[in-house]
Amino acid sequence: MSQGIIYTNITNKVGTITFGHPKSNSFPSALLQKLIDSIGRLDLDNKVQVIVLKSEGEKTFCAGASFDELLQIKDIPQGKQFFSGFANLINAMRKCSKTIVARVHGKVVGGGVGIVAAADYVFATEAASIKLSELSIGIGPFVIEPAITRKIGIAAMNELALNPTEWKTGYWAQNKGLFAKVFENRRDMDKGLDVFVSNLVSYNPKALAELKKIAWQNTAHWDQLLLERAAISGTLVLSDLTKNALSKFKS
Repeated sequence: MSQGIIYTNITNKVGTITFGHPKSNSFPSALLQKLIDSIGRLDLDNKVQVIVLKSEGEKTFCAGASFDELLQIKDIPQGKQFFSGFANLINAMRKCSKTIVARVHGKVVGGGVGIVAAADYVFATEAASIKLSELSIGIGPFVIEPAITRKIGIAAMNELALNPTEWKTGYWAQNKGLFAKVFENRRDMDKGLDVFVSNLVSYNPKALAELKKIAWQNTAHWDQLLLERAAISGTLVLSDLTKNALSKFKS
């Protein structure tokens, strides 16, 4: 568990992926790759029609990238490789033929917001506040920006990115289109999620796959674009400003 966990469960045509990490469900590179691999396997599994993505714990859904790994980046190639993890994950979610439903029970930060934006449908609770903290540590949400802007538009994206210390509520996220449904508590959210997913698996899987293609049209260039964005972040993370900010934030 110290390195984080990813496990999957398949029940009634629903493949559930659960991730967890002791540091607020953050993502070191190895854990990101395991999540990418899990999505790939479920995408190829004929027993699975819908994928549910969730995390462990009661407080934070996902805190984004691992600060420990960010502090260990020594050169530009290493930096690009690290940020390419989120690029590869978003692209894996985008290209997956199965509908991906995210269950967001708590706060979402940085790269976690990108993961939520890359989901096809999102259930959340009132506790699911969001924040893009990247600018406050000397970088920016470059890799995840296309996924977020696609969902909420450039104005709302800038409102998040240019206010890196400000939390936006779950209802703000719903109003902007990031969350589809927001509930007062996890119990009600899970009830709504179960009904929604049960309905999804009763529909024609080919129709769902075609609908997803339409929803993600004009994004084929993301394979290259997100890696270019990863290179930008990988360069900026080497600056003294970012190193000092990360050290202070960690402490």
